[in-house]
Amino acid sequence: MTTLPFPLAAEPDDFARERGRLMFCGPVDFVKGVVAMPGLPPADRVEVCFAGRSNVGKSSLINALTGRKNMARASNTPGRTQEINYFSLGESRYLVDLPGYGYAEAPVATVQKWQALLKQYLQGRQTLRRAFVLIDTRHGVKKVDEEILTLLDKSAVTFQVVMTKMDKVNKAEREANLAQTRAALARHPAAYPEIVMTSSEKGDGIETLRAIIAGLE
Repeated sequence: MTTLPFPLAAEPDDFARERGRLMFCGPVDFVKGVVAMPGLPPADRVEVCFAGRSNVGKSSLINALTGRKNMARASNTPGRTQEINYFSLGESRYLVDLPGYGYAEAPVATVQKWQALLKQYLQGRQTLRRAFVLIDTRHGVKKVDEEILTLLDKSAVTFQVVMTKMDKVNKAEREANLAQTRAALARHPAAYPEIVMTSSEKGDGIETLRAIIAGLE
């Protein structure tokens, strides 16, 4: 049997699932919103960041992971998040919500500021262990996603694709867009060789992603 490139991440075993559950059932708190590098909190623990184009479901995913409905404010207005938002996961992790990208109606100066801050963060945060790049299962990788994937390559930051909203498409569409995403990832050396499929509404993939985050050192 031929193994597909970028296979779906396997379900966690009992130990990994429980470790992830325990980490996320503990205290999760908003730390601060950052608009410039000097405002970042001390680099004293492992951190993971979440990146994705506007309206990909990033806030909903963070809320599902933490089990808090309003931890990351979801909004129907794309481009609302204009700063790097830090959340503490106990005393061992930071979850970092990066500004949404690809929102054409945002002012040019605002977009340029986001891009500059994002680049500085990715290239200068030594405790960043992995970036999770969210891709909408309904659309696959778009041109605007390629820009962030290339930036992660250049920054030598390992990134893992998380497919969101898997419940919004039928099986045929899901498989087609998954294949398109795999082909796109093959061009990016910083891509972690597994994909996580998720649905924030249904809870699919949430335990898997929790286990991955809990296992990072």
